[in-house]
Amino acid sequence: MFNILVLEDDELFSSTLEDFLSEEGFYVDLAYDGEQCLDLNYEKKYDLYIFDINVPKINGLDLLKQLRGAGDSTPSIFLTSYKDKDTLQQGFLNGCDDYLRKPVDLDELLLRIKALLKRNKKQFEVVVLNETLSFDPQSKRVLENGIDLNLSVKITDLLELFIENRGSIVTKDMIISKLWNIDEEYSEGSIRVYINHIKKLLGKDSIRNVKGIGYKVEF
Repeated sequence: MFNILVLEDDELFSSTLEDFLSEEGFYVDLAYDGEQCLDLNYEKKYDLYIFDINVPKINGLDLLKQLRGAGDSTPSIFLTSYKDKDTLQQGFLNGCDDYLRKPVDLDELLLRIKALLKRNKKQFEVVVLNETLSFDPQSKRVLENGIDLNLSVKITDLLELFIENRGSIVTKDMIISKLWNIDEEYSEGSIRVYINHIKKLLGKDSIRNVKGIGYKVEF
């Protein structure tokens, strides 16, 4: 399932969002102020942000600007009561991808979420990797003849990154951003171990090393 971080200080509305999105198959974490949202972001990787603008401690605009400045490119949607063009323009300048004005139509929100995730190469349908292996992007599980291989989170995250970029080059920075939070240490050795594990699954020629750049995905 895709992970969504919601920043909304209206507890009733945030609970409504959580219930609706959970029923649609998303994992949802709630934050009621900007600092709490930032803390959650350090602890976990998210596929999408849904931010209100007018929230305590760090407002949504400043928070997104801070995240973008740290190299976080996670797709984001603002839900806001603001109607003036200056605020909305600032939202896009600070790195948002879309916005909806309150009161929010939840069905429209769902359509925009799916559209934004697809534009960012997120898969919703099961991906067939070979005759026996498949990847379920919703549960983030690799199946062999329908049986879950119970791979580690980092291996499945890396496989998802490679699937999203088949036929393209995946840089080391892309891998680090996908697998590790901003405050986490990474090692070159760990990256090699995860890549070799995927090569064992899909064949040694499935991922080709591009010296000094990254890896070419060829499965």
